[in-house]
Amino acid sequence: MSEFTQHQKARISMLEELSQALMKKEKVGVLYKKYASQIDKLIPADIIGAVDSLMQQDLDLQELKMAINKLLNLVFKPINDFKPSQPQPKTLLWYLVENNHVAAKLLNDAGVFLKQINKENSDAIAKKLQVAYQDILPFTQVYTIKENILFPALEKHWDDYRCVQLMWAFHDDIRNDLKTIIDLLKSKDRDLMKINRMAGDISFRIMAIKFRDEKILYPQILDTIKESILHKLLEESADLDFPFVKPDKTDFTIPDTQMGQDKVDLGTGSILPEQIKLIFNHLPVDLTYVDEHNKVQYYSTPKHRIFPRTNAVLGRDVHNCHPPDSVHIVEKIVEAFRDGSKDKASFWIHMGPHFVLIQYFAVRTKEGVFKGTLEVSQEIGEIQSLTGDQRLLDWGE
Repeated sequence: MSEFTQHQKARISMLEELSQALMKKEKVGVLYKKYASQIDKLIPADIIGAVDSLMQQDLDLQELKMAINKLLNLVFKPINDFKPSQPQPKTLLWYLVENNHVAAKLLNDAGVFLKQINKENSDAIAKKLQVAYQDILPFTQVYTIKENILFPALEKHWDDYRCVQLMWAFHDDIRNDLKTIIDLLKSKDRDLMKINRMAGDISFRIMAIKFRDEKILYPQILDTIKESILHKLLEESADLDFPFVKPDKTDFTIPDTQMGQDKVDLGTGSILPEQIKLIFNHLPVDLTYVDEHNKVQYYSTPKHRIFPRTNAVLGRDVHNCHPPDSVHIVEKIVEAFRDGSKDKASFWIHMGPHFVLIQYFAVRTKEGVFKGTLEVSQEIGEIQSLTGDQRLLDWGE
């Protein structure tokens, strides 16, 4: 083992010990003094290695999130002073960073109205603050791009990729906080204490993720993943909408997806691969198929997909396709399908103006052998509103 590797392992072990102390709320000051010289030598890869190790332990997620926030405050200076690699203009990471900068500016703009509402709790100021946070809300699409493009790539190319699972949990916190503060500001009985607390959480969390992106995650990606692979990741993001700073069409090289023309025997008919693709993509549902080895093998691309998918998800372990707060539910479903105790699971949720039905079906052979899981998601608001019968064509002409 090289001397560098030995030193890095020692720094990662030290960060784990500090994190455990922060969770237990004991001996933090003593340990910080003990490891002061090692803390001064920290590099981004050390943080990634430590979080990866912690995520593999049976730790409470909420406690771990709080501990990591405190840990990064303790080690802020050496990480902030570290001179990281910078993304080249018009690359995926560059666009993500540029969108981070816009979000930071929008947070400052919201801060102006936040000060005003604490001086004058009027409907007019509340409306301005509400609009300010609604302007920030599209920024969460950056997190969707990270989860669907970057995270699958890191799972393939890094052994210590599990830091992204923790980051996904922070993403979800920000999404929920933004929706909550907008609802609070819409209320006639505004609770300024809750609004201020939520605004503080939003600002802290977005800026914390911005710091971790730009000082830890992205520099490590640039130092460990080939430029050609990163360029492909930008191409894969073509179907996802960047919120503020958007790539030009010339930044994408759309891959040739032309398929062969041999018909496929489906048992009740034979049709061309291109026809199969068209049929699946014209169904009013999102389809995702996960094989018996828990690997994502296919997803449909209807005109209006409810949940985003990109080619980066193909071959990905289904465990890594969900945030840590809900992954245990997916695992429970798949295991029940695998052992044959269940064949179907259904959920229904409200997503803004949409009412979405999400169903999981066990895929089995005629002999009952488990061959995977089919996820089907559908917007059912219009279906729920149907009453009576409609036997005549009514196109509203």
